[in-house]
Amino acid sequence: MAGHFEATPGGGAAVALDEVEISILRSLAVQLLELIGPGDQPADGEDPLAALFVEGPSKPPADPALARLFPDAYSGPGGPEGSAGAVKPEKEQELRERSAEFRRFTEMDLRTGKRDDALAVVRTLDALSPAADGGAVLTLTGDECLSWLRSLNDLRLTIGTRLEVSDEDQGEDGSLYRLPDTDPRKPMVMAYLWLGALQESLVETLMP
Repeated sequence: MAGHFEATPGGGAAVALDEVEISILRSLAVQLLELIGPGDQPADGEDPLAALFVEGPSKPPADPALARLFPDAYSGPGGPEGSAGAVKPEKEQELRERSAEFRRFTEMDLRTGKRDDALAVVRTLDALSPAADGGAVLTLTGDECLSWLRSLNDLRLTIGTRLEVSDEDQGEDGSLYRLPDTDPRKPMVMAYLWLGALQESLVETLMP
């Protein structure tokens, strides 16, 4: 089980983690929470229902990692609409306007969802009962597995953006696997590759 998820009764999964792995996962999840931000909370005395109708931002985040977590819904060639070839200026303007409108009414909910997933990671790790060596077996319910999958993906997107990782870099023969130990990016690259393996293991475990 060490390093790989295994299925548990009821649609959950379990994995053995050592003390260092637990610490790294928790630290990364907390950093992700800080990156996403606390969100807009109703002030004292304010109607909580009013928060449901608060509009979000209309422009993509300036931080490249946040922009990767919250991309434009409509982005021209290769985007969600599956466009091909060059986009005419008038079409490009229309896509920007549609993306801005979509972002205004969805980004707040998306941020809440990502915060909830990262919090689920932190809380499940905090609930572990470490053994004498500091390691523990993490056992997740079906719902917790889904939160972990989404949060692991968010962490990889964030780290990959910081590292400016391309698809070519990630193959077994890619540059990520050939970094010398003296490269200052090496620790973060190792975390990125490990998170990918952990995510893949969890996906395979949950597949019917």
